[in-house]
Amino acid sequence: MFGTNRAMQCKPLSIPDVKLLTPKKHGDEKGFSSETYNREIFAIGGITVDFVQDNHLYYAQQGILRGLYFQEPPFAQAKLVRVVRGAIWDVAVDIRHGSPTFGQWVAAELSAENWQQLYIPIGFAHGFVTLEPDTEVCYKTSNYYSPAHDGGILWSDASLNIPWNVSNPILSAKDSRLPLLRDLEPIFGV
Repeated sequence: MFGTNRAMQCKPLSIPDVKLLTPKKHGDEKGFSSETYNREIFAIGGITVDFVQDNHLYYAQQGILRGLYFQEPPFAQAKLVRVVRGAIWDVAVDIRHGSPTFGQWVAAELSAENWQQLYIPIGFAHGFVTLEPDTEVCYKTSNYYSPAHDGGILWSDASLNIPWNVSNPILSAKDSRLPLLRDLEPIFGV
């Protein structure tokens, strides 16, 4: 936990640069309040990026798979992802050449119920699959979106061996034709 009057759990995952955060909820039978982001508190937990954009996504169906995406420099992005309705299985893949965890991934279930957030630093590809219908995902980014700097890796790349646990994911045309990790030019270093 970090912060003084407020508490937030911050747990590094098996790739320590990716962190699972659980904001504290204060509430009663009428409802709750929760501070989901505070720059000072995040800095205590080692997250010092400045977020410049918020995105809100809605997915009507279970089994929609998005990613694995990243933004190339100079528009590279760190992300802070949370779910306000429904649930996703959220995945971050290390694509930093020279990193001891290059090509490895970590994942967490994020839901409105568990109220957890995933911090994904620059140098990671990001993707998720919806676990429930009517899922809403909100995320902050540390840089503005630039279509010209969009990059990605194929969700089903066998070298990653990510168990998405969905037999027939619903994919966009873009998601189904991304390159394999081995075909990716070195973009990020450590």
